[in-house]
Amino acid sequence: MVGAAALLRPVERERERPEQAGGRLLDAIGFVVALSVVQSGTYVLLLAVGYEWDATAPVFAPDAPVTTRVVDPVVQAMTLTDIVVSATVTALLLALTIQIEKRFGTVDPDELRKLKG
Repeated sequence: MVGAAALLRPVERERERPEQAGGRLLDAIGFVVALSVVQSGTYVLLLAVGYEWDATAPVFAPDAPVTTRVVDPVVQAMTLTDIVVSATVTALLLALTIQIEKRFGTVDPDELRKLKG
């Protein structure tokens, strides 16, 4: 069984020229960007669910009538939480991409499948 320290140690390899590595790096980064764009669609969905026509912001004043229509503040809070989670997931995936490139010398999914033992 291989220890964790051995997995984190960089593999000795010949460094590629930047023009060779650039195309493969874009494959993994493109995946992360595509996932981020898809996840951004959830913001629109959440805001569409909580939208109220002719409603105001959920800020209540002492003289506001009881029948005043307001948008749902829970949906807005969920949207903000979704934005924070999306930023965290994107940062984690980019960090994993960097570590995979350091360890294996490539982030091309086809090349990584060939390395599977």
